[in-house]
Amino acid sequence: MNKRHEKTGVPPVDRTKPLLPHVDDSYKLRGKLAEPTVCPRCGAVFHRGRWQWLPAPESAHSVLCPACHRIEDKFPAGYVTLEGDFLAQHRGEILDLVHNVERREKAEHPLQRIIEIVEEGGSALVTTTDIHLARGIAEAVEHAYQGELDLRYNTQDNLLRAHWRR
Repeated sequence: MNKRHEKTGVPPVDRTKPLLPHVDDSYKLRGKLAEPTVCPRCGAVFHRGRWQWLPAPESAHSVLCPACHRIEDKFPAGYVTLEGDFLAQHRGEILDLVHNVERREKAEHPLQRIIEIVEEGGSALVTTTDIHLARGIAEAVEHAYQGELDLRYNTQDNLLRAHWRR
């Protein structure tokens, strides 16, 4: 039912849908930064309300961006575990895919980065600064190599754990 208000033309609010719970992310900025602001570590510039890859203006303020802050604290938002015999046989190409996904996403979204890749035994753990990057990596690996993918969100902590196996 797509009824619109007679005078404003705006559809009425659907009050039957539950409200999404508030997610408190300590790495999100609490207020607006002065513009322009540059991250002293990675060089990303906060301009027009978002972090971007731009040349840093001389008069820019200096603040650590949320991604560099997470990297410094070693506090990931996303965990992608890759494991199985297929990983052992195709480790190089799978990790190349992981890095390619990060490069593509980071080019457009400076806050989406890999923190580290730890290889232990027959598995690899990829930690990321953003849940969307973690999901993108996991889905790219599943799309390219099939296998089993399990995604678990913890909305309270703004955290994603992905587990791929083949």
